[in-house]
Amino acid sequence: MTSLMTLVRSTARNTTSDPKANGVKVRQLYELCGTDPARVFSPYCWRIRMALAHKGLEFESIPWRCTETEHLAFANYSLVPVLVDGEQVVADSWTIARYLDQTYPQPLLFQNDPQAYRAVVSWNDSIVQAGLARLIVSDIPPLLGEADRAYFIESQEQEFGQPLHEVTADREERLPRFRASLEPLRIALESSPFLGGARPDYADYVVFGSFMWARSVSPLRILETGDPIHAWRESMLDLHKGMARRAPSFGA
Repeated sequence: MTSLMTLVRSTARNTTSDPKANGVKVRQLYELCGTDPARVFSPYCWRIRMALAHKGLEFESIPWRCTETEHLAFANYSLVPVLVDGEQVVADSWTIARYLDQTYPQPLLFQNDPQAYRAVVSWNDSIVQAGLARLIVSDIPPLLGEADRAYFIESQEQEFGQPLHEVTADREERLPRFRASLEPLRIALESSPFLGGARPDYADYVVFGSFMWARSVSPLRILETGDPIHAWRESMLDLHKGMARRAPSFGA
């Protein structure tokens, strides 16, 4: 049984060869997508997309899909994102973020002790992403190819224990409860424009990745216009020359 969070992190086989084989130094980010390779919808990949932009580092996106059968053998890993940075291969979003700060120190992603950011990651994954999954999971299958769609539906219906249309049934009525669960984020944004203070840092990118996932796959309007979180998300969309705003999405 495959959880939704595993699916949005994992794929299995890239259609290209080992990126280090030709000896050319490259920076590539392996990311999860559906039929449209430009529509990246893993929240974990969006964390690293934003982190790379934060550092001013260009990269090539390598699309991956959930029914491809081989693993990322060259990385000794089976989940995305995976970053190839010249001769370095780094897997897992947290590990990649730490690697970026160690290798390219300025500007920092972690302005304080990195372990302090673990609480943000835990809250985001258990409240924001888990809550969003029950609101948007049924919107994902139409974005997938036939084989991916069949696999996704089967695995997710096993995970949730019910058909996907039932998971998201009455979601409009459940939206106020989800929005209320975001109150800790509103409180954190009362004193500064970003979780990182005057400028965004990795805490912002973690939470934004979840909202970008929803924006990429679902037309459901998650946030109300007058919500301070909506204003924060709009600021995040405009960062780095509007990289996230320009990405394929439903604009919700």
